[in-house]
Amino acid sequence: DRQRKHYICTTFQKFGSNVGGGWVEAQNSRGTVGLVPEDYIEVKTILIISFVFDLTSLYRALDEIRKLCGIIFSSVYSFDEEWDDDSDDGKSTGGYGGSQVEEGGTMQRAGGHSTMKLSLNKFPGFSKTPNPEVYLLTKHIAKGDERLPIYTGEVGPVWLYPQTQLDCVVADPKKGSKMYGLKSYIEYQVTPNTTNRPVNHRYKHFDWLYERLVEKFACALPIPCLPDKQVTGRFEEEFIKMRMERLQGWMSRMCRHPVISNSEVFQLFLNYRDEKEWKLGKRRAEKDEIVGVKIFSNIDPELPELDPAQVEQKYEMYSQFTRSMDNSVKELLAVGHLHWKRCTGPLQKEYRQIGKAFQNLSSVFNTSAYPRESTLTEALTATGKTYEEIAEIVAEQPKKDLHFLMETNLEYKGLLGCFPDTITVHKAAIDKVKEADHLVVMNKISQQDKLIMEKNLSTMSYALQAEMNHFHSNRIYDYNRLMQFYLEEQVKFYETVSDGIPVCTDTINIEYGSL
Repeated sequence: DRQRKHYICTTFQKFGSNVGGGWVEAQNSRGTVGLVPEDYIEVKTILIISFVFDLTSLYRALDEIRKLCGIIFSSVYSFDEEWDDDSDDGKSTGGYGGSQVEEGGTMQRAGGHSTMKLSLNKFPGFSKTPNPEVYLLTKHIAKGDERLPIYTGEVGPVWLYPQTQLDCVVADPKKGSKMYGLKSYIEYQVTPNTTNRPVNHRYKHFDWLYERLVEKFACALPIPCLPDKQVTGRFEEEFIKMRMERLQGWMSRMCRHPVISNSEVFQLFLNYRDEKEWKLGKRRAEKDEIVGVKIFSNIDPELPELDPAQVEQKYEMYSQFTRSMDNSVKELLAVGHLHWKRCTGPLQKEYRQIGKAFQNLSSVFNTSAYPRESTLTEALTATGKTYEEIAEIVAEQPKKDLHFLMETNLEYKGLLGCFPDTITVHKAAIDKVKEADHLVVMNKISQQDKLIMEKNLSTMSYALQAEMNHFHSNRIYDYNRLMQFYLEEQVKFYETVSDGIPVCTDTINIEYGSL
């Protein structure tokens, strides 16, 4: 039946084994065999569907395409575990060699001994709400070195903070290259205050760290995004400076978090001693099984168990606050962006026009040949030049104060954007516990299971409370520092503007007095 037949034709560019150093043996359409840079090879898949005339055949065709895509990704994108020589700053790496597949898709590594799940979602594992049952029904007790204690502080539940605050400096960006100069990259020097021994990292290493932190902690802790990737202009001085500044801000925020800063993967990133230790630690981190909602099994609050109603009340309060703050931060960013544009555009132009108009008027007055007029015309000319200077001061001012305000709020915008996914995990857990009575009646869980679920929900709530208290503490510190700096710079700005005015007014007052 020709109406029910479909034909799928696939064409692949075939290539041989990786010979090392970023080179691959390949064969072109003419049959010529030779070595080409690995990054120059593009795998193309052509899918042609014909003779599909009804929905049944179309669905079958789409299913065949989906299966075929899975085969393509599992075979074509097999790669050596040493991915860090194959990806580039301009590509989406995330520690997976720069390739992506559909949600829920898998990628098989060479040798077929392990599988990785890749997601198009910004937060892997959050395309759908993680199932809290994985943790709610567990009786796992954390080991000593994995335990994440929560204590009662002045503001309520808090994480255990280290005696010495970890910090680091991201500096000294240098351009490097490989593959005999065919591929370039920027490498940054990261120096922790605990060792004062610098380690070198490229942007993709920061990206790998981000993916590991998201995978491990994002169900319990919001992990803010890294600064955006960029394909063009990556080696321009201004871009490198901006990226380094934002990487510094991201690292400082991670260092200030007592859980993240003490984690094995973060300590590896800051303290590895050689390439061998880095690669072994990287593989160990990628095989970590305590990820997602399982991270709650390591949390050990030394506090009384909470009632599910109290848990829901806390959830609602935090959810409302983070949504409201997110809206306010976005509003401030929009206003700040508009003000920056006005300072460097319309306002600067208007001040220049006013200054030019005063100077033109002075020129006209000079043609009158009226005696005793020179003092006035000189004052008008000085006023015009002062307004032109003010135009430049206005245009430069956003770089001095608004920049810091905008950058801090961009950080918080990214951080607040993570809260909905983190808090949704708690909402899902609350809903599961609400169903517990019904599940007991249906004999799907025991009464003991229900009590375990409520106890574990209480632990999740304490984790959320400790995280929110950490967030509020940092928020107060950051915005105090931000507003103090911003207002001080604003005072300096107006003082600079006003310093140029008395000269003009004094000159004109003398002239009017003599008249």
